[in-house]
Amino acid sequence: MSRFDSDNFEVEVIERSREKPVLVDFWAAWCGPCRVIGPVLERLADENGDDWELRKLDTEKHPAIARQFRITSIPAVKLFVDGEVKDEFVGALPEQVIVDWLKKALPSKFREHLKRAEALVAERNFGEAHYLLSEVLTYDRDDQHGIALMAQVELYSDPAKAAETADRIPLGSDRFETAEAIKALSRLFLLAATPEALDEAPVKPDYLEAVRLLGEGKTEAALEGLIDIIRRNRYYDDDGARKAVIAVFKLLGEDHETTRTYRNPFANALY
Repeated sequence: MSRFDSDNFEVEVIERSREKPVLVDFWAAWCGPCRVIGPVLERLADENGDDWELRKLDTEKHPAIARQFRITSIPAVKLFVDGEVKDEFVGALPEQVIVDWLKKALPSKFREHLKRAEALVAERNFGEAHYLLSEVLTYDRDDQHGIALMAQVELYSDPAKAAETADRIPLGSDRFETAEAIKALSRLFLLAATPEALDEAPVKPDYLEAVRLLGEGKTEAALEGLIDIIRRNRYYDDDGARKAVIAVFKLLGEDHETTRTYRNPFANALY
């Protein structure tokens, strides 16, 4: 545990958090709740030194840093990961609440594996991604990021299994929307295998073709087909084309070039 001067905040918090998460306790000597929570954080830091480190900053001595991080009430606790604030809370929370918060806020111990697996999924290198994710989930079967990525890997080979895997992500998880997107696409891929389950309509062949293209990783062609179906028959398959486009955008990410390219055509087709 360290207390520090403003001169080394950049080194002891920002730079250090690129190697290991750093929890910063913003406190002051006059603050009663700070004296309550301080020892709790120090004890937890001693017990979990391999996972994260604690730093303490006296806001009276370092007001410029307090202003920089918009500290208006203390105790304020901020978790820094990769040079940025990842999560935070204010007030003297009970110890068990802090423990639960840390479990949710701290990044996975396997985050480098997960970053690599994420890149492999984007490249559709599902075999190597599956190997990495199996290793992660062997050691931490509840890792939400790992489960979501594994469901994406399974989506293109066994959509039913992908939906089962995605079901392991509970409501409230920061991966829940990703899980819902995977389940939406899983349903489509299963429908494509049983086209007789779809209602007959002029758009049906084009709908199935768009789903086929999506399964083959031809995302842009699939989106063009789905958006065209929205224009022609918006509510076919219970609004299936719209739901599929939203699911694709979610898995790609809002900043992905393909999402940005098709966002406006999608909106125009809806309205």
